[in-house]
Amino acid sequence: MEFLGVILDSLLIVLVIILIVLALKTLDTLNKVDAILDNTKKKLENLDGVFNFVDNVSDKLTIITDTVVGSVVNFITSIFNKKGKGDIDE
Repeated sequence: MEFLGVILDSLLIVLVIILIVLALKTLDTLNKVDAILDNTKKKLENLDGVFNFVDNVSDKLTIITDTVVGSVVNFITSIFNKKGKGDIDE
């Protein structure tokens, strides 16, 4: 019986050592994952700034093109309205 207790104690000690090694490896892996996530977060923040810039430029270009198109349409409309009034009066 005493021999069985020694074997059981030795197996428990080996199991505890294995669990400690696995816990340390898990902590190391979690630290690496945390570093990768921090790096990814920084890159996404940079991309967010780029997308905001593109959005602002797009909004300003839309305002400019709307103004130009409106002016051209008003010019063409005024030309056709003048011709139309002249034909009706004669």
